[in-house]
Amino acid sequence: MASASQIAEKAERDDIRSRWLLSAPALLIVLLAAVGPLLIVVVYSFLTPGNYGDVKWQFSTDAWISVLFERDVFDDTLSIAGAHLSILWRSASLSVLTTILTVIFGFPTAYFIATRPEHRREIWLFLITIPFWTNLLIRTFAMQEVLRNDGIINSALQLLRITDHPVQFLYTNVAVLLGMVYVFLPLMVLPLYASMEKIDFRLVEAGYDLYATRFQVLRHIIIPLVTPGIVAGSILVFIPSLGAYVTPRVLGGGTNLMIGNLVELQFGQGRNWPLGAALSIALMAIVMVALLVYVRNTSRPNGGHG
Repeated sequence: MASASQIAEKAERDDIRSRWLLSAPALLIVLLAAVGPLLIVVVYSFLTPGNYGDVKWQFSTDAWISVLFERDVFDDTLSIAGAHLSILWRSASLSVLTTILTVIFGFPTAYFIATRPEHRREIWLFLITIPFWTNLLIRTFAMQEVLRNDGIINSALQLLRITDHPVQFLYTNVAVLLGMVYVFLPLMVLPLYASMEKIDFRLVEAGYDLYATRFQVLRHIIIPLVTPGIVAGSILVFIPSLGAYVTPRVLGGGTNLMIGNLVELQFGQGRNWPLGAALSIALMAIVMVALLVYVRNTSRPNGGHG
């Protein structure tokens, strides 16, 4: 006769088996829809480019070498690929600046919504989510109308007599940066609000009762409590901005490329699918490393805030 411990172990094994069976369809979908295409891209990055935009099934590491280096057409020597490094630097710097600016603008916005009466918060959140109702391309073209030489900003600058002639905003890095901040700002506001609405504002009042200044309350009470929201919002903004395609293409005018545009160029006009695949994997690796460093540094426990 089986003992109670054996019966409990059998029941636990049956429970684990049933859970695996129930989760098998979801795991299969993830395997086919996510891991499968990623493996194809990895395989393509080690092949030889074809003559008409396809690939030849010949192993080659030239695509990975071409990510950072370029070969001389005469003596086949390697040199640093300045164009690729410039695009990588532009992508990383604009993505970091976009994340910082969305935090700067999104933090007071989320704090304002979180401190409104409960029956009014839904209205403000509704207004924040309205841009998601419009296609990204349409929103980017709307930003183009704002930044052009006879757009709203230049018209206002000339009306206020700040400048006598239009300022060239469009087709610059500034235009790309402003466009990405406009597009991704709601992705920062929503996680920040989700953290701020859980704050016990009696802690803020206690800080003021202890003669803390507003800056001290912000630094030592509010920011530590909403750090998870800042981390989540930064991840939601940094990842899509690093791989942005539409905004740099429209507002950058085809000259201020980011890595997403470079990947598209290799799969399209460049007809170099292995290089495009290698750039895609390199982009994913950069994102993963950046996120690991960021999350590790921001998730360290803060002493003295108990």
